[in-house]
Amino acid sequence: MFGRIILGLVIVVIGALVTIKSEWIYQNFGSIPSADKYLGTEGGSRLAYKLIGILISIIGFLMITGLHRAVLGGLVGLFTPSV
Repeated sequence: MFGRIILGLVIVVIGALVTIKSEWIYQNFGSIPSADKYLGTEGGSRLAYKLIGILISIIGFLMITGLHRAVLGGLVGLFTPSV
């Protein structure tokens, strides 16, 4: 349990850093063409990097609270037929 909390906090910090440093990531890794196409002209890649960081943070919070298995099971249940 303690290890899950520590791992979740590390994942939350990584997600926060990706969100905060999205401009640095954009300058070093470049644009995402599909994000520029669907999320805006020049700000699409920056927005995509921020959304990725927020998603990583949400996954970290789910791990801290222990809800990651329930959410994953619910998502898998949507795409698999139940008998």
